[in-house]
Amino acid sequence: METTLRGVGVSHGVAIGEIRHMGTAVLEPPARQIPGSEAPREQRRARQALHAVAADLTARGFLAGGDAQAVLEAQALMARDPELLADVERRVAVGSTAERAVYDACAAYRDLLLGAGEYLAGRVADLEDVRNRIVARLLGVPMPGVPDSDEPYVLVARDLAPADTALLDTALVLGIVTEEGGPTSHSAILARALGVPAVVGVPGAAELPESTVLAVDGSTGEVIVDPSAARQDGLRALAEQRKAELAAAKDPGRTSDGHLVPLLANIGGPADVQAALEAGAEGVGLLRTEFFALSSPGSPGSPGSEEAPSESSQVEAYREVLSAFPGRRVVVRVLDAGADKPLGFLTPTDEPNPALGMRGVRTLLQHPEVLRTQLLALTKAAEGLPVHLEVMAPMVADRADARAFAEACRAAGVRASVGVMVETPSAALRARALLREVEFLSVGTNDLAQYAFAADRQASSLSRLQDPWHPALLDLVAMTAEAARAEGKSCGVCGEAAADPLLACVLTGLGVTSLSMAPAALSRVRAALATCTLAQCRRAAAAARSADSPEEARLAARAVLSGE
Repeated sequence: METTLRGVGVSHGVAIGEIRHMGTAVLEPPARQIPGSEAPREQRRARQALHAVAADLTARGFLAGGDAQAVLEAQALMARDPELLADVERRVAVGSTAERAVYDACAAYRDLLLGAGEYLAGRVADLEDVRNRIVARLLGVPMPGVPDSDEPYVLVARDLAPADTALLDTALVLGIVTEEGGPTSHSAILARALGVPAVVGVPGAAELPESTVLAVDGSTGEVIVDPSAARQDGLRALAEQRKAELAAAKDPGRTSDGHLVPLLANIGGPADVQAALEAGAEGVGLLRTEFFALSSPGSPGSPGSEEAPSESSQVEAYREVLSAFPGRRVVVRVLDAGADKPLGFLTPTDEPNPALGMRGVRTLLQHPEVLRTQLLALTKAAEGLPVHLEVMAPMVADRADARAFAEACRAAGVRASVGVMVETPSAALRARALLREVEFLSVGTNDLAQYAFAADRQASSLSRLQDPWHPALLDLVAMTAEAARAEGKSCGVCGEAAADPLLACVLTGLGVTSLSMAPAALSRVRAALATCTLAQCRRAAAAARSADSPEEARLAARAVLSGE
């Protein structure tokens, strides 16, 4: 019988197909004792397995590029952790097999993470995936992961490991449904990047029987179990209508009455350029330069390296991106190291709460030689190119941070517009003061929500407070945009909020001057903006801000824009 489950729609589109469950189970290795003479061999097996899994994760990230690369490199760091290896070798020395030592060492680390606060507790799923991969390799059994299937299917999982999500075959995976996760979880971000319809946070999804037919609507968050033939036909017709609307939307971003809203792409490097161009990006609103530093393990700039990437290697990588966008804006974020993107040459290893510690511009100002090298590389990369280069700093807290970054840019001879990201409540509250030091602002809604609500963006249990529709978050965006308007400067949004077509209209109504998102979202946002006037966007924004919850804000905005 047809039933409807509800979650959070995180990647637009409609998918209909049979369920295939993600294979995640790895049997617990038996706790048998080995003689001391076997310990060196078992320690060697453990080292080889740890290194092999780290290399595999890094290779997957390099192939995937974009957001996936940083996520997978963070997992690879877990497998390379010298403390983990030392713990495994200690356990083998007192009689454990290699696989049991890995299992027990990871269990100890898991307990530490769970007890270290919400931020690090959110890393447990990644640690468990790393453990499963190492143990599977040692046991000689198939790796956990995406199921084998000759027919297209809807992938259902309790949650998705980044290593699997990053390289999904989109010709086979019609849609994704997860029981856990929120709008800014790894699975949500990667599903959007792949352009696969996805709904996360669906209670009971993992218990649905294999081969059950599901209809997934990534726009509404509905998951229909055993949909009737009529319901399937209706959803397919809706999907075709949406596709036709997207195909017709090719012009620059603008409202129906001609108000221009440049639509830009978030990218991680050269591998993402083609997708951005094909999607009609009017430029780049966020180039995440830390992905360059994560590109090759063991080389300067890689996570475990104590040596920053060279100026010449940076020039080459940046120039490849800049040259692809002649006459257009390319906004480059300087290294945002720290928290879930640690870099060996920058990131402290002993912080109790990395999300609230040395990350972003704070780290760079403590390592001025790294910042200066990057700024010089960007300047040289742009020489002779007809590109509008803009450079911005992440995690700016106050005017002193903004001034220090602007002075560093001037000292390095940067010939570009200088801006800062608004990711902390203090930056939103004092946006006019920041704009007396820099030329533009860019709102990172993911981190702004995390810090405004004191809610770890990776914790699915706090997804209610990670919703970009929360009226309090909209108030902070409105405050920032108004400050920019008062100073005669620009204010863009480069967080995942910009990828929601309905919310993009609301952000426009709040006064945001550009929107930047994953390339796969550009067409839908372009089509949505073209259906409403600027006045409608402003009314929708006011209606959303007057609500008391994300759900009410979304409904209020939709009512205004649909003419209800």
